[in-house]
Amino acid sequence: MSKLKNIRTMTICAMLLALSVILGFLKIVVIPNVVEIRLSPLPIAMGGGLFGPVIGMVIGALSDIVGFIAKPTGAYFPGFTISSAVGGLIFGICLRNKKGKITLTRIIIAEILYAVIVGMFFNTLNLTILTHGDFKTLFFARLFKEVAMTPVNTLLLWIVIEPINVFYRKNLSQTSEIID
Repeated sequence: MSKLKNIRTMTICAMLLALSVILGFLKIVVIPNVVEIRLSPLPIAMGGGLFGPVIGMVIGALSDIVGFIAKPTGAYFPGFTISSAVGGLIFGICLRNKKGKITLTRIIIAEILYAVIVGMFFNTLNLTILTHGDFKTLFFARLFKEVAMTPVNTLLLWIVIEPINVFYRKNLSQTSEIID
């Protein structure tokens, strides 16, 4: 959390948070209230990749809370905040390293872990609680979505994060306050 004392880091995190909230409004509904395709995890992944798991968790949790405040779509449910924070943690652990290089292998691992842990387990559990549905039925409906979207999300994250990572390493990581 000491990284958030740096104004440049805080500004980048705020922009990633705002981008995640905005992308959260854009969704493709496949099966109403069960399967939705969202792009909001991309900025959370970038935050985790650039600044580590703790800041990834903060961006993830805040993006869910701010998104709900900006445009509520029903009652607030903290399970989705936890899911979003866990997503930031996963991306932070998998993508962040001391050398600053984010590889395609790391992105694939992160996306698979995110799909299994957050997409198939946490979010299915949250939806089961909210809709009083059957976990197994929702699980198999979401399994199709996660299998189909994991390669797409991997490609999108690679396309987006690689130029940002190169720019960050060349221009912003020169100050010792930003690097671990």
